[in-house]
Amino acid sequence: LIKSIHQRQQTISNIAHQIVSRQKGFFDHGSAHLKPMTMVQIADAVGVHETTVSRAISGKYISTPQGVFEMKYFFTPGYQTSSGVSMSNTSVKEAILDLVKGESGSAPLSDKEIVEILGKRGIPIARRTVAKYRTELNILPSNMRRKY
Repeated sequence: LIKSIHQRQQTISNIAHQIVSRQKGFFDHGSAHLKPMTMVQIADAVGVHETTVSRAISGKYISTPQGVFEMKYFFTPGYQTSSGVSMSNTSVKEAILDLVKGESGSAPLSDKEIVEILGKRGIPIARRTVAKYRTELNILPSNMRRKY
């Protein structure tokens, strides 16, 4: 029993160490620098099965300079930019949020315009995905953000 508890603690510690080392940009600069990372990648690095990682992080939190986050927050799929850089979904959402914050109240950006701007920045994304992320971020559609 004691051996099992020690092994569990060691597994959680190894997973946390991998998260911190792979997400250094997040810990230094915030969620816009979160990189795509999967449980399979961490499982391979730690030497356990993917389901072991999933069970080990369930209900576990990490205290960071950015606040307290559930460990599963750091596992996110991502996008490959035209320059070959990987970006997490969270980083893309941050970019959308920044665009909306900087828009003109009299001429808010449509989802299509956001797609075009992100495309020029090398981030390929569909209009439906922008609409989905905008909804997840509680950002209203452009016609409802317009200020007369």
